Amino acid sequence: QVQLVESGGGLVQAGGSLRLSCAASGRTFSNYFMGWFRQAPGKEREFVARINLSGGSTYYADSVKGRFTISRDNAKNTVYLQMNSLKPEDTAVYYCAATNRFYSDGHYYTQLGGYDRWGQGTQVTVSS
Repeated sequence: QVQLVESGGGLVQAGGSLRLSCAASGRTFSNYFMGWFRQAPGKEREFVARINLSGGSTYYADSVKGRFTISRDNAKNTVYLQMNSLKPEDTAVYYCAATNRFYSDGHYYTQLGGYDRWGQGTQVTVSS
């Protein structure tokens, strides 16, 4: 089983950029589908982006499409979330998640229940 540790959060002005990292322990990182989720104060945790095993397939929530990019480096056991053109509504705790389950319906990789390993989260605050 992998363990996940996020980093890279912080305070940024609207229009700025941040890159989040999620480092995974273990030797089987390349066997895990990875996702990023976020949770704003008073709101439910929501899907942001997901990436497949090789990094060749990605999918985004409409709210971040064109601004955020998910990527992974299997040699470094790390998944990234590059966030550009940040908005105040992007303020949230960002979590990475992992699963080694294969779903024929890719929709499950956008769902909280589709993942079984979670990091502790990293705070992103975007000021207006």
